[in-house]
Amino acid sequence: MKPLASVTPGKNVVVRQVNGSAEFCQHLETLGFVAGGDVTVITETGGNLVVNVKQSRLAISRETAGFILVDDRR
Repeated sequence: MKPLASVTPGKNVVVRQVNGSAEFCQHLETLGFVAGGDVTVITETGGNLVVNVKQSRLAISRETAGFILVDDRR
């Protein structure tokens, strides 16, 4: 597993784990970052990542992306 912050733009990965407080994890889950869910990094701009999650584009900070652990395997 690796943090979402380290994923190359254009790469599709699977969320394996979200770390942080219960409130923080719940917030990310509401946005679509759930274990087993697909995430595609669209681009990196100004220290933020633009990602595609559940057919929506979101911008998240690199710091937040560091709490989302992903990998390439299904």
